[in-house]
Parts: sequence; C-alpha cells; structure tokens
Amino acid sequence: STAITCFTRGLDLKKETEEVLCPANCPLWQFYVFGDGVYASLSSVCGAAIHRGVITNAGGPVKVQTLPGQESYPAVNANGIQSQVLTRWASSFSVTRRSTKNVALEVVGRSVSTARPSTGKRPKKPLDKKAGNKDCKADIAFLVDGSYNIGQRRFNLQKNFVGKVAVMLGIGTEGPHIGVVQASEHPKIEFYLKNFTAAKEVLFAIKELGFRGGNSNTGKALKHTAQKFFSLENGARKGIPKIIVVFLDGWPSDDIEEAGIVAREFGVNVFIVSVAKPTAEELGMVQDIGFVDKAVCRNNGFFSYNMPSWFGTTKYVKPLVQKLCSHEQMLCSKTCYNSVNIAFLVDGSSSVGDSNFRLVLEFISNVAKAFEISDIGSKIATVQFTYDQRTEFSFTDYTTKEKVLSAIRSIRYMSGGTATGDAISFTTRNVFGPVKDGPNKNFLVILTDGQSYDDVRGPAAAAQKAGITVFSVGVAWAPLDDLKDMASEPRDSHTFFTREFTGLEQMIPDIIRGICKDFLDSKQ
Repeated sequence: STAITCFTRGLDLKKETEEVLCPANCPLWQFYVFGDGVYASLSSVCGAAIHRGVITNAGGPVKVQTLPGQESYPAVNANGIQSQVLTRWASSFSVTRRSTKNVALEVVGRSVSTARPSTGKRPKKPLDKKAGNKDCKADIAFLVDGSYNIGQRRFNLQKNFVGKVAVMLGIGTEGPHIGVVQASEHPKIEFYLKNFTAAKEVLFAIKELGFRGGNSNTGKALKHTAQKFFSLENGARKGIPKIIVVFLDGWPSDDIEEAGIVAREFGVNVFIVSVAKPTAEELGMVQDIGFVDKAVCRNNGFFSYNMPSWFGTTKYVKPLVQKLCSHEQMLCSKTCYNSVNIAFLVDGSSSVGDSNFRLVLEFISNVAKAFEISDIGSKIATVQFTYDQRTEFSFTDYTTKEKVLSAIRSIRYMSGGTATGDAISFTTRNVFGPVKDGPNKNFLVILTDGQSYDDVRGPAAAAQKAGITVFSVGVAWAPLDDLKDMASEPRDSHTFFTREFTGLEQMIPDIIRGICKDFLDSKQ
C-alpha cells in the first residue's frame, strides 16, 4: 500500500480503489473531514478513517473507495473528530479496513440513510447548510497577492490556503460572505460578496483565479478595495463587520499607510497575513519596515498574522478563522459615521427670521446626511430655543436617515428671545441624559446669531464634563467670546463664524471632518 500524509485528501488519490498507509500521531484538530461514512473528496483520508473507526491515531492501513458526489454531507462528532457539513460536492470516498468483506456494504452505504456513525448513535441533524455558520457574521474580502514576488507556484499554494479558510468559515446566506480581490500592478476584483453564498461555489471560483503578475502594489489594491468593494449593491450587509484580509508575500512595492487610513475611515477591519517576511539581507529593499503596523486596523497584535512560508500552512487555517469570526474584536467597524450621537441646538430667536431659519435647517440636514443613521448606528436630535426650549425630536425618535431628514424639514420657527445657557443645560439633561451610557460618542452643535441673555460658560463646561463635545457655530451678531466659551478644546477648531446665513454651507465639510477627528482621537 501507498504511504500518505496526515493531510492527503481523497481527491489527491488517483485510483478508483486504493490501499494506503496512514502515519501515526496526526494532530486531530487539524483534520478537515466532511460527512459521515461517505466523505466529500475534500476530506483528509486519514482523518476520515479515524472518524469512521477504521484506524486509531496510531495509524495503519486503510482501503479507500471512490464514490460519486452527494447532495449533502452531514456533520457528526465521532472518535475525537468533528466532521463538517458540506452541500454538494463532485466526488466522495468511503474508508474500510483492508478486508474484502465490507467493501460491498460500504458502496451501498452511498445513500446517507444507511451510513451510520461508528458509535452506533443516530447522526445529529445536519446544520442548515444554506444558512452557514450563523455565529460568524462577517463580510470578508480576501486580498490575494498576485505579484511577481509570489510567483505562479506559490500563488497556487496561496489559493489552496484561501480555499481552506473559506470552507472552514462556514459560508452561507446567514453566515460569512466572501469575495476576492487580486493585488498586482493594478487591483482586480475577482468576485464580490453577492456572487456566491455556498462554500462549494466559492472554492470553485478560487480555483479558477488566474495569476496576474506585476509589482506588489498592495497599498493601491487595499485602498481600492476599502472604497469600492463593500457597497450595498455589491452585497455588503448593514451592521455586519467589514474585513479585508491582505495576503502579502514579502513586502509591498508601494506605500500602504494611506490605504490603511482610508480603510479605517470606511470602517473596514484590515488584517495582514504576511508570508516569508523580508530577511535581514532584503530589508534594504523595503521602503517602510513598519508596513504591517501602518496598514492593520490596530497594531495590538490581533490583526497581524505571520506564516513562515506557503508550505505546510494547514495548521494556520483554524486560528485565522477564529480571529475572523471574533465579532467583538473588530475595533474598526465603529467609525465616526456610524457611532456618534449629534444634537443640534438651534437658535429660534426673532432676529433670525423665517428665510434664514430655512438655511439653518438646510445646514443641519446636510451635516446629518453624512452619517449612517440607524437603530445600531448614528443618531440625530434637534432642540430649538428662544427663552424657552422645545425638543423637536430626540435620539430615539427616528432611526432612518429619511425620517430624520423629513423631521428636520418640518420644524416650525418659534421666534422670541435668546437664552443659550439654559438651552445647553436643557439639552444636556433631556436629550443626552437618556443616552449617556450608550456606546456612541456624543456631540452638540450649537447654532446662534446673537448675544445670549444668560451665562453660557457654566452650562457648556457642564456639558463637556458629561462627555459631550461641543461645536459652536455663530452667524451675524453672535459674539466671538461667547462662541469660544461654549466650544470644546482646542477652541479654534471647534468654533465657526460667518457674517451671513448663506455662509453656513461652506462650513459643512469642516464640521463633519471635525466630528470624525474627535471621534478617532477619542479611540486612540
């Protein structure tokens, strides 16, 4: 019989029936086995043999019979190995001891109904395969290295590894979705998240990838993927972590730092799997030795992963999959766009006037529009004040962008005096009070066109002490001292002023950028 390794798969054997010899002491947790009794040809032969009870971990002879493919392979735990579910695979095999008696029986065992696990217990109900692994919610882009650095041979090994990771993730309609982008001279999106929702289709698509060659422009590819890959029309799902796993053989030819910043801004969690790190002799050719730390979501060690070479990578599959499924570790999913509460405090005093008040509402709408408003995302509230205060809507009233924008449009102008200090206290207490323990960061944007009749400094300091970042926006007669007294530190970057209400429009990008900058600074 032929001696094989722990990782030889059914599809690696060429004959219809073959007698093989399994080695001793294979690490059980590394086995990939799909099915029970009848195994998908993707399965490890020795793993299947131990699972079936034909041999123990001491190894030994096994007879392997090739069988046709099946519609589904169940997951069954037997003899220390948990086999996995697989829908439809093109070919299968069965394993028996080397006596001829069982062979006929095993071939009949093709129909799953007669294939029983070796323990004699009835098999567990197979998982709902279409749904996939519901415990692993992620939208993942594998950014594979297609440069001359890696070369055709290792490119194929890389494809094998990505395929194994894809299968182990448990792709399905309610589980992880994946797509692939190839980085070389120019990035190429090979397939999107929406293209396939079954592991088998994904494996086939990975197998079909052609090697492109060219420089290793990983930075360019990472930026392109962060910006273009995760749109809703390409299959990204709301509220599900976005992940890019960058495979890098050696080092990038271009700058990767800016791409890392763009990815973080877009709420993408970047992992780098570096293979064959630059050696001491090669370091002189690397333009930025710290490239990994600059690209990953956080350089806390969690997002970087190193494999010494593309050979013998099977043991690296499971730990990588565990990382990709750790929902709570995806620190970059939270961005300023989807994790802030912004309250607008709007001056409704008689000096503003009706037509200018419309310009103020337009300003608020345009700032709000930039954020991802939802029940699990950012939230908007608005309070109008004169001597009195009126909550137009609070953070919990509307959880979609459309509803928030229509609520802003329907705000009626009050007209009256100006008591800004009181209004700040009212907003801190009534609007921010209920959300103060929530996950989002709190911002208050105050718009006023004149001198307040009361003290603004005390109430603004109290708001800031309660964790609210304050931006003050003054128009016309609003005194600069008051505006600065209300604004958070550094005051210059949190204070805005324009002579005319028409000047509000120019400030919109700066306010949005200011909120994002504060958000990121608070996370460092």
